[in-house]
Amino acid sequence: MPEKLKLPMGIEDFGRIRKDCFYYVDKTGLVRELLENIAYVNLFTRPRRFGKTLNMSMLKYFFSKGSESALFDGLEISKEKKICDEYMGKYPVISITLKGATGERFAEAKAMLRRIIGKEAMQFQCLLQSDWLTEAEHNQYRALIATDKTGAFTMSDELLKDSLQTLSQLLKKHYNQSVIMLIDEYDVPLDKAYRSGYYESMVELLSVLFGSAFKTNDSLHFAVLTGCLRISKESIFTGLNNFKVYSVKDVRYREYFGFTDTEVKQMLAYYGFGNQYDAIKEWYDGYLFGNTSIYCPWDVINYCGDLRDGSVAEPQNYWVNTSSNDIIRTFLNQSNVAVRNEIEHLINGGSVKKMIRQELTYRDLDSDPNNLWSVLFTTGYLTQSSAQTGDTAELVIPNREVQWIFIRQIREWFQEETKKNREKLERFCRAFQENNTEAIEDGFNAYLKKTISIRDTNTKKEMKENFYHGILLGILGNMDGWSVRSNAESGEGYSDISIEVEDKGIGIIIELKYAEKAAFDEGCRKALKQINDKNYEEILIDDGMKTIYKYGIACYKKRCKVMSDVTNL
Repeated sequence: MPEKLKLPMGIEDFGRIRKDCFYYVDKTGLVRELLENIAYVNLFTRPRRFGKTLNMSMLKYFFSKGSESALFDGLEISKEKKICDEYMGKYPVISITLKGATGERFAEAKAMLRRIIGKEAMQFQCLLQSDWLTEAEHNQYRALIATDKTGAFTMSDELLKDSLQTLSQLLKKHYNQSVIMLIDEYDVPLDKAYRSGYYESMVELLSVLFGSAFKTNDSLHFAVLTGCLRISKESIFTGLNNFKVYSVKDVRYREYFGFTDTEVKQMLAYYGFGNQYDAIKEWYDGYLFGNTSIYCPWDVINYCGDLRDGSVAEPQNYWVNTSSNDIIRTFLNQSNVAVRNEIEHLINGGSVKKMIRQELTYRDLDSDPNNLWSVLFTTGYLTQSSAQTGDTAELVIPNREVQWIFIRQIREWFQEETKKNREKLERFCRAFQENNTEAIEDGFNAYLKKTISIRDTNTKKEMKENFYHGILLGILGNMDGWSVRSNAESGEGYSDISIEVEDKGIGIIIELKYAEKAAFDEGCRKALKQINDKNYEEILIDDGMKTIYKYGIACYKKRCKVMSDVTNL
């Protein structure tokens, strides 16, 4: 049997994928769609890790002069002979990503922007010898690629602002062909600038840079930009007469970013993982782009890769590791009780109807907390439940992975809030070493009222128990002088939480159960029975603990019940 194609985990270069025999989900139909509906400047806004960069790489390989037509053999666009004859390999292409145009200070970000544009300009050193350029134009090009002894690019601030326009003009004159410009992650510098305090300076710089590149540039054939947010009100795109934005709400181009259900089934069948379809759909599907259900491609590829390696069996959280997810924390910090109840409703499978502003500026994030719903939507933490027109949308959490991200962020936020009242925290913890079940019950109930509960929805029982486990562990882990372990091997299994209060010779074992239909007593008894049957106290006895308190805690929604048992040695 022929060897299976490799999975392109983390590979975003179209040429490498095709040359080095990686699996490629064919998105080349984007070329045809783009040319048939061309605008002067085209902006695609999608969440991170939905194939934006790979699509931009594919466009570069298709349009660039000297491109290898063999890369597209057998792909959808190869069937379009007229398009291929007219456009493939016919254009000078400027292709940059602004993902790295960041820094803690504006000077650092500006230096990175010089480096990005300077390195792209160096791809066209044919301009140095071009007979079509004047000496002054040769000098312009030399200024674009000039570096100092350290290798840092030295173009002036004024040249930087006009750099994309200047390079495109030189290329058009040399090739006698207008330029295609591809700018990936255009909004990343604004995001970093907003968080680092030089926002106004970056807005001013990008306004001039993009203005000269797109608005007053007769050397430009067309441009494609990608990003997470549409930032038209920042004035960085002011005055463009032929500027089209395609967001997650638009039907056009819906299938070209992310994987469709058919594409996922084909991949699973190819690698022999068809039995994982239901799990992959539950964890990584659920995004609605236009009227089409879309999977996160980053997750699907990484999970299939791990399945091939044999390193995992169950779906993992891959998307969470590609960003800080600070937006959820910001949302929680600004939320009131009503908003937290809405978040709880979302986590439990419900929906909320909200006004969506797709033309946000970063300034808007501080001006109105309601705008954070729009940011959660455009960045992929929420999606629309059905195809909807207008400014409102019925929002839902798309899948199990994003639900997990919300739960983790809520847990961390709750732990931070808990630390603020040290006296209350220590009083609650002491109740465990004093075997005061009433105080434990009252204290945990009070904490649960302030956080989010996972209710009787299609969420698995184990996930509900893990949620309460995480909340309690986060509280108890703040107690000074305690050795707290989670899921530690003990006896014949793994106890949920085990604690040693060494200076008092006290050991504590806690087992949590989710009380289906509020059956608290039954849940507590099951928890205690598990502690005793599996001899969880063994490790505490071996460590010299003289008194072992065993707690069975049953939780349901925002209530709990506590039962205890004790072993004295």
